[in-house]
Amino acid sequence: MPSDTARRLIRRRLSDEVGRLDKEAAETVALVYPSPYAVGMSSLGYQRIYRAIQALPAVACERVFLDDGGEDAGAQIESPVSYESLRPLGDFPVLAFSVAYELQLAGLVRMLDASGIAPERALRTARDPFVLAGGPITFSNPLMLAGYVDAVVLGEAEEIVELALRAVLDAPDKAAALTQLAAHPHIFVPAVHADRLPTIAACSDALLPAKSVIVTPHAELSDMLLIETERGCSRGCTYCVMRRTTNGGMRIVPEATVLAEIPASTRKVGLVGAAVSDHPRIEGIVRTLAERGTQVGLSSLRPDRLRGDFVAALAAAGHRTLTTALDGPSQRMRDIIERRGQEAHYLAAARHARQHGIERLKLYLMIGLPGETDGDIDECVRFVAELSKIVPIALGISPFCAKKNTPLCGMPYAGVDTVGRRLERLRRGLRGRADVRAVSAKWAWVEHVLSQGGEAEGLAVAAAVRAGGTFAQFKRAFAELGHRPDGRGYAEATPPVAPDRERKRRLLLAGG
Repeated sequence: MPSDTARRLIRRRLSDEVGRLDKEAAETVALVYPSPYAVGMSSLGYQRIYRAIQALPAVACERVFLDDGGEDAGAQIESPVSYESLRPLGDFPVLAFSVAYELQLAGLVRMLDASGIAPERALRTARDPFVLAGGPITFSNPLMLAGYVDAVVLGEAEEIVELALRAVLDAPDKAAALTQLAAHPHIFVPAVHADRLPTIAACSDALLPAKSVIVTPHAELSDMLLIETERGCSRGCTYCVMRRTTNGGMRIVPEATVLAEIPASTRKVGLVGAAVSDHPRIEGIVRTLAERGTQVGLSSLRPDRLRGDFVAALAAAGHRTLTTALDGPSQRMRDIIERRGQEAHYLAAARHARQHGIERLKLYLMIGLPGETDGDIDECVRFVAELSKIVPIALGISPFCAKKNTPLCGMPYAGVDTVGRRLERLRRGLRGRADVRAVSAKWAWVEHVLSQGGEAEGLAVAAAVRAGGTFAQFKRAFAELGHRPDGRGYAEATPPVAPDRERKRRLLLAGG
């Protein structure tokens, strides 16, 4: 049973939720997010599946989250219980995990261990709940889940969730459920498929847009209604899982549909998608919402879209920080990974931000890209310093981690020491000129191993978590599989370059 502190926390959060779909049904499943409540309730994908399950006949779902602080190394968590009824995980016939990124695998292990359920699929019995998974991680590397879950729904699950749940709930035993699920073209059953992955599902455009159900002040995106303006992306960035070839590229939700789905009383709305600023009517959407008095947040602003009128609309909608991706540290690296951002775009965005009263420009940057040198880092220092003379700059840095299903799959990690040196070079060069914050080079290496690994790498997470969950424990567990954090092979890596772009670059260098 949960502690009194946990009970009070859950009661307070439930009392502050708006829009919850309370439901009783003959059968109830657990919808589990292996990160804390604040993160899970800011996930539009998690909320979309919550809505989908609650719409099914004779099935309801209850939400379960990792304890606050449960992601920390060495964290000891309570036995997880559902928010709706305080039931433990072992009481549910199906545990449906929504997994967004690689490091959440540690949360999955902690939650099952704390519940007395073996995380390892091979160790569970017929008496244990059926463990189903889905979520954004399935677009890149579901194989890391293979040692833990009974089945994985690949890609967009809106039209598959009912079939998957009914297959499990109606089957006479687990073997029959697995056989039925394995026959589906978008469901991965490790016991049947081994490492052969089915194709990724794309739902009907008629089901767009996804929209959050529950609004809460306790989410990271506090009191914000989330809604898609588009799904997918039309661009071809070589590091990105959601590039134009994924699930038919970019699928646009009409402006009228987006606006009709947002109640006039909504005070804060988040427009969500892989390429929101590429929506052909995004400026009109933002302006209309601003005129309603609605504060608007956007994901994925592209630098080449930050023209003056659009930035003015964002300022009118309450933006105080203009956020976009610098991605590569130099123009050379941005060209190699096929980013459209040019220095002129960022300079114009900085000037528009200052003109319209936006307080700072926040840039996301990857370092440790294949083929990167100290010269690229020095170019970044020079350019960011130039931007800082126009508007205050915040720089958020992540080490590059290659993902499966992208052209850069298989590229090595730069190495913990190399990333550390380059980060320090940036910090020294930008001291007093920009606020520089970075993801840990060590934990980025852990993410890289999992993003490129398979069942063995996934199962190594359980050993590392049980040994304490520190980086040293992950390093030791991965070392047994031959992985090293020193970036061996990095210097020799040759990143793929778009042939047409490379031909044009060589012609320019040759003067023709």
